[in-house]
Amino acid sequence: MCATSTEFTDSNAVASNVSRHVMTGFDFQPRTRLVFGPGTIERLGALAAELRVTRPLLVADRGLVAAGHVALAQHQLTRAGIEAVPFHGLDVNPDTTMIDAGCAAARPHEVDGIIGLGGGSSMDCAKGINFLLTNGGHIEDYQGYGKAAQPLLPMIGVPTTAGTGSEAQSYAVIANATTGLKMACGDPKAAYRVAILDPELTLSQPDTVTATSGFDAIAHAIETAVTTRRSPISDCFSHEAWRLLENHYETVLNRPGDVEARAAMQLGAFYAGFAIEQSMLGAAHACANPLTAHYQVTHGVALAILLPHVVRWNGAVAESGYRALLGGGPVPGTSGERLATRLRALADAAGLPACLQVEGVMEDGLPQLAHEAAQQWTGTFNPRPFTATDALEIYRCAF
Repeated sequence: MCATSTEFTDSNAVASNVSRHVMTGFDFQPRTRLVFGPGTIERLGALAAELRVTRPLLVADRGLVAAGHVALAQHQLTRAGIEAVPFHGLDVNPDTTMIDAGCAAARPHEVDGIIGLGGGSSMDCAKGINFLLTNGGHIEDYQGYGKAAQPLLPMIGVPTTAGTGSEAQSYAVIANATTGLKMACGDPKAAYRVAILDPELTLSQPDTVTATSGFDAIAHAIETAVTTRRSPISDCFSHEAWRLLENHYETVLNRPGDVEARAAMQLGAFYAGFAIEQSMLGAAHACANPLTAHYQVTHGVALAILLPHVVRWNGAVAESGYRALLGGGPVPGTSGERLATRLRALADAAGLPACLQVEGVMEDGLPQLAHEAAQQWTGTFNPRPFTATDALEIYRCAF
């Protein structure tokens, strides 16, 4: 039977949990300078010069070349006397071979900085390349956190989507090219020195990217709001991210040229990325990654299918966190159901599927997916203990 949030939480237990949460300690030191606003791409050259970068590797996929964003970035760099080395040999879900190719492109030019231009793939690929250029070895050596012994090259992130929030994080998610499984590679030194958020750059997004990347950001806001690592500071970012994203997601779907709504989505995605840095993620992301590895389900699509079920499954355990996101409610114990219903409505507005069958997932493959989901690092931070048995229940509810 699929989990629901109809089991009410004792009000005293909720109050106790809230009190403990307020007392949760944290160490907050932003490592990324945020430059936000329409037209801020024009500051790219000056900001690179401030970092004393003279020959950066410009990491951007070929779609960004076609959209004209690479030429725009190169123009701003040239104006500042900076010659960029281009690398476009990457695709969605960057993997180990793409990281190696980027390093091969960069090494002969002795680059002294890296610019990640594009969506999360460009951002994460840039970080992965940086690990190997400066510290050597293979990207697998950096799985986990704090494995880089030497300083990394200064980086500038220029997102052209509102989604992963990678520009706000010190993690890169890189897939193993052989197995398809994703590795989280993090280090404080891997944070972007500067993030340039120019909402006008997001106008070129295809409608499908707007829908899927936007839902990814929404999932970040939801999951970071209830993890076992959440703190008062992460809540600030999670809650503001949710407010911005929920209020503007349908607007950018219906009026893609609305720059103000684009700006809200981009800033919301950044805040959600900041929340990940402090709080991490949960079971929805743990279940989503194997779907991409085995069935090539787009990450945002997987989350649109899974997240409402995970919210219901977390149910009463995360009642206080879900209620805080929704601004409270008249009936205690129903916040998980209310939030799940709202998330499904947002996914429906974007035309995103509601079940795994639509994406070609086979029912007899669910146990293997569940086994792999239980091994994902993000699942260890879920508010409700998460095992392979639990993952299988979630997959079956979403099937």
